[in-house]
Amino acid sequence: MSDKPSVLFVCVHNAGRSQMAAAWLRHLAGDAVDVRSAGSEPADRINPAAVEAMREVGIDLTGQTPARLTWDTAQASDVIVTMGCGDACPVFPGRRYEDWKLTDPAGQPLDVVRGVRDEIRARVEALLADLGRD
Repeated sequence: MSDKPSVLFVCVHNAGRSQMAAAWLRHLAGDAVDVRSAGSEPADRINPAAVEAMREVGIDLTGQTPARLTWDTAQASDVIVTMGCGDACPVFPGRRYEDWKLTDPAGQPLDVVRGVRDEIRARVEALLADLGRD
């Protein structure tokens, strides 16, 4: 049993917002938090605009692949954050749930994706502070 909190970021395709959120949390928290991301209908690959926007801030998403949300992944997470995309997550007693209303970067120009990236960073920083891991 780990004393580290675990956070799961969920979005339908697990190709943009949830991947950026997971990357920010890994970048900012290091190994102080277990980080996961998943989607109910994972895409074939990460959104190229999300990859580029994160590359601009020194975070490489090229090795990440969208993953399917599983019951076990959700159950093993202390905090479950959905990205405002209407994904249904299993509800487990004692878990913390948040829904972040964020613009979907799919099909958006890079300047819009940059704004989403920066908003996600601010939300991840607040989450990290709330977890006492800042």
